[in-house]
Parts: sequence; C-alpha cells; structure tokens
Amino acid sequence: MRTIHKGRLLPAFTPFAAIVITSQLVLAHMAGASTVPTTLPQQSAMTQGSLPSPQPQATAAQSQQAPEQLGDTLFAHKQYQAAIEAYKKAPRNSAAVWNKMGISYQLLFDSDEAMKCYLTSLKLDPAGAMVLNNLATVYVTLKDYRSAEHYYRKALKLDPKSAVILKNLGSELLARRKYKQGGELYAAAIAIDPEIFTSSSSPRIADPTSSEDRGAMNYYMAIMCVRAGMNDQAIDYLRMALNEKFTSPKKIIADSEFASLRNIPAFEQLLAAQSTP
Repeated sequence: MRTIHKGRLLPAFTPFAAIVITSQLVLAHMAGASTVPTTLPQQSAMTQGSLPSPQPQATAAQSQQAPEQLGDTLFAHKQYQAAIEAYKKAPRNSAAVWNKMGISYQLLFDSDEAMKCYLTSLKLDPAGAMVLNNLATVYVTLKDYRSAEHYYRKALKLDPKSAVILKNLGSELLARRKYKQGGELYAAAIAIDPEIFTSSSSPRIADPTSSEDRGAMNYYMAIMCVRAGMNDQAIDYLRMALNEKFTSPKKIIADSEFASLRNIPAFEQLLAAQSTP
C-alpha cells in the first residue's frame, strides 16, 4: 500500500467548490452512496454521551445492526472517530459499512486508512460506483490525476448519469488542462443536476491545484453556467478567474461565450472594477 498524504478540507463554501471533489475531493451520503466533492458544518457541540444507545429489548437482528446505526448517528454529528469505532463493530462483510468508514477516515484527513476501507468495500462489491468515486478522490489529493481518472471512468461505466462523478472527472481533466473535455463533463453534470456546483449537502475535499489551474477551471465553469442560463453564477466564476489572473477584462469581452452577459449591470461592474488601475 502506498503512502497517501493527508487531504485538506475547504473551510467554507465558495462558488468554485466544483473542483472539490470537488476534485471538488467527493464523499457520500450516508445511505451508502458517496461524493467527495465543499463545505462542512462546524463540529457539533453534542457529545457522544448524549447520543441515544440501542434499546436493550431489541431483537437479535436489530442488535446486529446497532453498531452501524450508531455510527451513522455519530457521523451525522461530525464525531468521525467515534463513528469509525462504531462501524468497526458492525458486520465485516458489508461493503456499505466499509465505505462509510472510509468517508469518516477521509474527513479526519487519514487518506491511508480511507483508501484501505474503499478497497475493502470494492472487494465485497466491485460494482460500487460511488466507492470508486471516493477512491478516485484520494488519488486527487495526491495529484495522481491519471489514477484518479482511471477510477472515475470505471465509476462512470457503472453509473453514467451521476452528476457527482461527471463533475469530479471534469475537475480532474481541467486540472490537467484538458479544458474542452473537462468543460463538456461540467456541462453534462449541470444538465443532470443544475445545483451540483452549489449544493453543500455532502462533505467534500479540496483539489490541490495551482492558482493558474483554478483560474482556468473557474473560467470554463463560467462558460458552462452561461450556456445553462445561470448568469449570476457565471459572473461569480469570472470574478474568481480574474482574481486568479487567468484572464483579463479584455479577453472576456472578446470571448463570444459571454456576449449574453454584456448588458447585465453586475457584469459591467465586474469588468469596470478589474479595469481600474
């Protein structure tokens, strides 16, 4: 097993959380699916002792499931280490539990253990598309984009209509400056889920790209937003692309993709502010 450097979490949501997998980094809902992808709520003040415990009169089947249920409750309150300990007591032949444990480890920045859990989950269920997605996000934190693309594409073969996977693969390709391919995947993701770049319901990890690459991603994200009629979001992405020094007001004006924005006051104000010495 290769050593995996620790990932990092975005402290707050920004319109360009798309690269957080991001790419956008890309963890899952606790129902078994997972997306890595931007914001994480603050640690809950609720302590482990205040959480409900299994009822003593539970049936044998219910008792067997109790550790997983407790782990889900602890996870919901951002008590990831405690959730891991609960999941370890759950049945070891559950691919879903190993995936949940991997997500918990990843949110504790322990990419080594997260990868081990995802691989174990895949041994139990090779058709776990979102587990493959999560595994890919670990490689993103390593900047091992080729490996990340390999697992994203395997995930897409299993779930070609997943907006999360399309977005994450798009971010990975944009990080490698494959702008046309990445932009097309962004467009496909938005067509499936227009809220994919703004939803903060799932935890996400940051894509460790350079300032120039982030600027490029924001610029092409702005193009996708314009094509989807999301003008406000497009202007936000252009602002970040300008801040990253990827483009300039002159280049934006010359780009026919943004022709529909030219009479919008916020767009005019953005360019005027950036043009001011």
